[in-house]
Amino acid sequence: MRALIEQSRAAPYRVVKVFSDKAAAAGLETARNLGIPAQAVAGIPGSARAAFEHELAAAVRGCSPRLIVLAGFMRILSAQFIAEYPGSILNIHPSLLPKYPGLHTHRRVLEARETEHGATVHFVTEELDAGPAVIQARVAVTPHDDEASLAARVQVQEHRIYPLAVRWFCEGRLRCEAGQAWLDGKALSAPVQLEDNHDC
Repeated sequence: MRALIEQSRAAPYRVVKVFSDKAAAAGLETARNLGIPAQAVAGIPGSARAAFEHELAAAVRGCSPRLIVLAGFMRILSAQFIAEYPGSILNIHPSLLPKYPGLHTHRRVLEARETEHGATVHFVTEELDAGPAVIQARVAVTPHDDEASLAARVQVQEHRIYPLAVRWFCEGRLRCEAGQAWLDGKALSAPVQLEDNHDC
């Protein structure tokens, strides 16, 4: 979230508001300190998911967003919520999707003795972490890595690719259509791979 806000200063997009489902989330204060309005939509403890989503949808609707960007938002959005913003919700996942959807990706990568890991920006669909992938960045897994060191290196790459994907969308270069990601008028048969020397 911080990277998206900071990079928006010189990008064709503007972060309008930050929402969290946790009132004590540090990101809310971070956003406010960066000059972005922030609001907790935590719902009532023990209340139904539908009630929470109704409140969230009303709050988001009030911003009239062109794009919704999920960053550390761990709730699964309903099909009804997603349908209100078709092709207009992006998420970032800390793995090279379709490998390792869901939680604890760094641990699972280490347990599987993978030699590389990374992050993927993708459009959000009803199926968890399975929407059309847009861009990936990769890191090597070293014999000395633990979850913390691996997560830190992946996060560096997340801060590179997420603002880039948002910029593409807001420039009109990126879209999601018929269940596929399109960049510069061409359907992506595979996500863009961001190399260290990649000029976008």
